[in-house]
Amino acid sequence: MISPSFRPRRSCLYMPASNARALEKAKTLAADTIILDLEDAVAPDAKTSARDAACQALAEGGYGNREMIVRVNAMDTPWFTDDIKSICASNANGLLVPKIHSAADIVKISGFIDREGAHGDLQLWAMIEMPIAVLNIAQIAETASATRLTTFVMGFNDLAKEMRAEHDRTLFTPAISQTIMAGRAFDLNILDSVYNDFKDPEGFEQECRRAKAFGFDGKTLIHPAQIEIANREFAPDDSKVAKARAIIAAFKDPANAGKGVITVDGKMTEILHLRQAEQTIALAEAISAASR
Repeated sequence: MISPSFRPRRSCLYMPASNARALEKAKTLAADTIILDLEDAVAPDAKTSARDAACQALAEGGYGNREMIVRVNAMDTPWFTDDIKSICASNANGLLVPKIHSAADIVKISGFIDREGAHGDLQLWAMIEMPIAVLNIAQIAETASATRLTTFVMGFNDLAKEMRAEHDRTLFTPAISQTIMAGRAFDLNILDSVYNDFKDPEGFEQECRRAKAFGFDGKTLIHPAQIEIANREFAPDDSKVAKARAIIAAFKDPANAGKGVITVDGKMTEILHLRQAEQTIALAEAISAASR
């Protein structure tokens, strides 16, 4: 069993639960995570049938090691309660709730999940796509210690709309920094927003690199064509893995026992670098395990 902390989430692909062909195709894709979407990708008159289709797909399985998440409808919609109840009765790995506003939302939803008797590993993911959520991000993240919250998912399309702004990614730099800092402070996973032009692989690759540099664990996707790039860009490369192994080996050397600072390949290396190296190896091993 891959630890949730190191499960690869390089590529998290939204698939409309109302599209039977898409649900079947998802079984063959190399995405780390499949997000069965009941919200944006589903018309109002298809919400109930999409929910039923998602639950049926989860029950039938066939998705291998892929993490299976369901994006439900927002709390203020007429579908929310039945969405939660249905997913709690399924074997999904988690549910993603859009339009989160506050820490109270997380506490309420997590309590609802518990009362529905969901399995103990069912995760709660929160979409950060409202201005008030960004302002409340530290308090929202802090709930992770007492709730099912494990993951933040950025939603810049909705955030731009709420801000009445053009979709210029530079506008979101403060929101990105605040969300990543809050998430890391409370050991959460953080996923970047979608890239809307799936026919622009070069632009998508550049955005993946910037997202990784910011500290995101992976990216949410709107099209299978984006999977390969996301998987490559968010994975540690061979040189980084080799360096991490060298750091771990050096700290294990009896000659360095008890030392907080050592020299590895001519560079000063501290305990914090050891922790980073351990995370790199754990992620690399999780990617290898998930691909089998």
